[in-house]
Amino acid sequence: MVIIRSLSDFIDCNAISNSSPSYYYEGRCLQSGGRLKLPRTSMAEAIAHGLMQQLANNDCYSREGKMYGILLVELPNGEQRVLKAFSGLLNGCSVVEDWVPPIPGRDEVALEEARTLAQLDAIKQELLTLKQLTERQQYQTLFDEFEQQLQAMSDRHRHCKHQRQEKRQQICDPLTLEQLDEESRQQGIERRQLKRQQNAVLQPLQQLIAVTDARISELKQQRKALSRQLQAQMHATYSLTNFSGRSRSLQELMPGGFPTGTGDCCAPKLLHYAATHNLKPLAMAEFWWGASSVNQDKIQGEFYGACAERCQPLMGFLLSGLKPISIPNRDVYTISPLSPTKAEIPIIYEDEWLIAVNKPAGLLSVPGRYRDRQDSVLSRLRHLLPDGITLASVHRLDQETSGILLLARDRQTHRQLSQQFQQRQVYKVYEAILSGAVTVEQGTIELPLWADPENRPHQKVDWQHGKPSLTHFQVMAREKDYTRVEFTPLTGRTHQLRVHAADVRGLGVTILGDRLYGCCAVTSRLHLHARELRFEHPQLEKTLHLQAITPF
Repeated sequence: MVIIRSLSDFIDCNAISNSSPSYYYEGRCLQSGGRLKLPRTSMAEAIAHGLMQQLANNDCYSREGKMYGILLVELPNGEQRVLKAFSGLLNGCSVVEDWVPPIPGRDEVALEEARTLAQLDAIKQELLTLKQLTERQQYQTLFDEFEQQLQAMSDRHRHCKHQRQEKRQQICDPLTLEQLDEESRQQGIERRQLKRQQNAVLQPLQQLIAVTDARISELKQQRKALSRQLQAQMHATYSLTNFSGRSRSLQELMPGGFPTGTGDCCAPKLLHYAATHNLKPLAMAEFWWGASSVNQDKIQGEFYGACAERCQPLMGFLLSGLKPISIPNRDVYTISPLSPTKAEIPIIYEDEWLIAVNKPAGLLSVPGRYRDRQDSVLSRLRHLLPDGITLASVHRLDQETSGILLLARDRQTHRQLSQQFQQRQVYKVYEAILSGAVTVEQGTIELPLWADPENRPHQKVDWQHGKPSLTHFQVMAREKDYTRVEFTPLTGRTHQLRVHAADVRGLGVTILGDRLYGCCAVTSRLHLHARELRFEHPQLEKTLHLQAITPF
């Protein structure tokens, strides 16, 4: 089966000239944090237009709308060729001649997938039947009829009541008054009889509908559980390979889970195939073909970038291992430069239960909420270490702060170390340079800290809502206009040392480089370093005293 196609199958090679890329597929390298880019060039778009012409000549490609993609690659001998792929299934098939095959893993769960899909289809059919229950309409029709009868009765009774009230005011005959009271009682009896009749007719239908609704709810829960189970199995078996030769399952790449269909998109299929067949990517282009998507956001023949939910999170891993490529006057593929000191994360101590690293300034401790803040100590170690998937951060340092960061390799160790931090049993020492002179030599700062809701992530002193924070400090040296200080925090509030330094009720002098709290000095970093950490090793039952030399 021919998968690697000639350029002449799609374009007139002599008629195409490269221009500036119109789009970059990009992500961060999970090992180094460097930004990786693969362009969509004019040549890639021309190849894609050639593929569109082929699709237009075959009705089978217009039956359903989906993403298609091409990847311009270079063979080991220097020849340029083309790969093409489709997302998901093409007319119900995952393997189609001339197209890049799906990511390995689907075959391993094919039987389970077929069984689960059959179960899901049976659930779907039962749900449709239950939702079309004839008794629902019957109940609603009878309910409306009884409501109309009750309303008409209420209107008649109200009119009679008004007449009785007028008669009571005009007539004093006891016999007549008793007749009026009897009329009132009879109307009450009439109303109660109609309500009983309503309950007798509607209650059986109501009970049947309640049983049906309970079954619908049960089926929906079963459907959700089956879908999640199948998705987890597929994520665990789908294995992607990048250009550095590393292979990872989808589950390892994103332990929190992926949307359904992740790994079946064009870009992962194209890049995985190229990586496993010694092909060098030069450019890529993805486009929509067929009917518009359900939410009308995809148009036939238009180019689109990597989807945010399924493809973008994988790009950093998939592109890892590529080298910069250049053609005359054009940068086809670039990797942002990254110094070795930033790419590497020095390990201070490790054993089978925990690991301590010297976090560089400017790197997150753990991944952030959004896709552009995934580069972190934890995410890098998870992809650098064989057992990295089980790592969990015990505590955190601010992105701008350098120093000792502790991570656990199993849940029990993580829980035991976390308890030590919560119970203030961990001895921590930070070193900082303040952007001015401090008059006192040593002391204690105790201020209640609270997140400023109007200026996040800024923290402020709040005597009403703030949480207690306590720090001991000791001046180490005075260097020109600056002061070198040793901080020993007894609590671990967000930005505690930064606020205790900057606030006038603390030292009243900001840490050098702390722009968030008002330092205006020109400097390359925040001068705050987690220098020492002392705690009880939960498994070895001995005290560990870790130190990291201050880099400033």
